[in-house]
Amino acid sequence: MSDEISNENWISNKTYISNKTYDEIEVGDSASVEHELTLQDVQLFAVMSGDVNPAHVDQEYAKSDSFHAIIGHGMWSGALISTALGTRLPGPGTIYVDQSLQFLRPVKLGDKISVRVTVIEKLGADNHRVKLACVCTNQQGLEVVTGEACVIAPTEKVHRPRVLLPRVELKPTENDFFSGLIKRAQAETPLKTAIVHPVDEASLGGALDAAEQGIIEPILIGPEHKIRHAAEVLHVSLDDYVIVGTEHSHEAADVAVSMAKHGDVQALMKGHIHTDELMHAVLNKERGIRTDRQVSHTFLMDVPSYEKPLFITDAAINIQPSLTQKKDIVQNAIELFYSLMNYEPKVALVSAVETVNEAIPSTLDATALCKMADRGQIKGAILDGPLAFDNAISKEAAKAKGIVSPVAGDADIIVVPDIEAGNMLYKQMRFLFNIEGAGVVLGARVPIILTSRAAGIGQTRLASCAVASLYAHFHSSLSH
Repeated sequence: MSDEISNENWISNKTYISNKTYDEIEVGDSASVEHELTLQDVQLFAVMSGDVNPAHVDQEYAKSDSFHAIIGHGMWSGALISTALGTRLPGPGTIYVDQSLQFLRPVKLGDKISVRVTVIEKLGADNHRVKLACVCTNQQGLEVVTGEACVIAPTEKVHRPRVLLPRVELKPTENDFFSGLIKRAQAETPLKTAIVHPVDEASLGGALDAAEQGIIEPILIGPEHKIRHAAEVLHVSLDDYVIVGTEHSHEAADVAVSMAKHGDVQALMKGHIHTDELMHAVLNKERGIRTDRQVSHTFLMDVPSYEKPLFITDAAINIQPSLTQKKDIVQNAIELFYSLMNYEPKVALVSAVETVNEAIPSTLDATALCKMADRGQIKGAILDGPLAFDNAISKEAAKAKGIVSPVAGDADIIVVPDIEAGNMLYKQMRFLFNIEGAGVVLGARVPIILTSRAAGIGQTRLASCAVASLYAHFHSSLSH
């Protein structure tokens, strides 16, 4: 007598896995499983198999109307059919012997594939082999894969807890938000940028990479023999680049700042030099490029678990900023945000708690900054604070605390109380969760690309150059 193993029964008992032995199996028995194809399915298969055929993994190449997902290949189709055979019919203990499949139609992302296996022949009690018809159909009922499979059916009954598989999260090789910024910067005129003391592979390679991508026009400033040695290690030529020789890093910082002061460059980029050393030259009262605005640093973070990019300030420059300095820090971040995103940001002034407490000075500063925004002393954004960090980025946390605010749970910019909080927040995100952050210093006459010496060569440096370029060109357009 034929037996359909229903999805309903399987779902109601999905924490356990059972089989049908050879003796229990009858011709006509069938079972099915369903799966909706996602981009992660395709990417996981590509990672495991090394199949990077653009017809399978590059939607821009293949276009959505002809994008063949991996199910069109024997390995993926066999895997789905194997799931039905190994978990449903015959079930645990099944040994896959042979298969013969035909691929009739492509499968696109979002297609819901139903895999049905049906017993068509029992080949003998001596070898316990069973032949099954295999059909994969899409949500329209159209067959995409057909064929047959031969298996050795189990002889012992199995009923045991289903093994829970680990959760897999794929980290993209490129950050989509950063890639977008880089493409936009490539459409602008390359930003003439002084690279301060690029004497190691990471800082020199990052600058030259940005130059090759058309984002900056670098001027290399530092001891020429050290710069050329870094180039030799990288196996690159410096024939197309200007080198301004200096004796040491202090002089390199002074020369770069002087060029910015006289309009010879549009930005500075930190090389293999300590931040304090570079900023000392920038902030020099007589020879520096300070303005009436406090300089501050902003990180741009593209957090996978957050629905939009998150800006964090100040985690690198101001140690314990005063209320007046925080006003400038907030304004700098707002202007950077608007130059990149072109809409009014929501600014969360974070502290340890979401209530005003005179024992916690940052809560008093947050309250004052909100009032300053109400009176037009801070422009171009919606401010709220004090907010605890969870209230700033989680609507659920804000709701649980009874916080009603347009900023709570939806912050674009996080303003930290001091450099300790900001630096630890950034490094937790960077080293615990592998979240990259582009960085730039604002408030001086030109933007300063301030990447970590541990950043290496890669998208982070490119994105930081792109941020500086887009900011500089945006403000240049406003002045004309």
